[in-house]
Amino acid sequence: MFMSIEVMLNAANLALVAFGRRAGNAEGQALVFFVMAVAAAEVAVGLAIIVTIFRLRRRLSVDDLSVMRW
Repeated sequence: MFMSIEVMLNAANLALVAFGRRAGNAEGQALVFFVMAVAAAEVAVGLAIIVTIFRLRRRLSVDDLSVMRW
């Protein structure tokens, strides 16, 4: 699940760089750095969630992630 989010963010980064290059400015590349920072924060939060679920359940199964519901 997290890998698919990363692939989507990388596709958006590639599009931003390409459009910025085509337009002749560096605004797309500046926005890519912001997206990369958000992606790094998302990975850190996702890893923390996975570690917490593993500590509580002693196993990781996507089907058992309903524990996150209230």
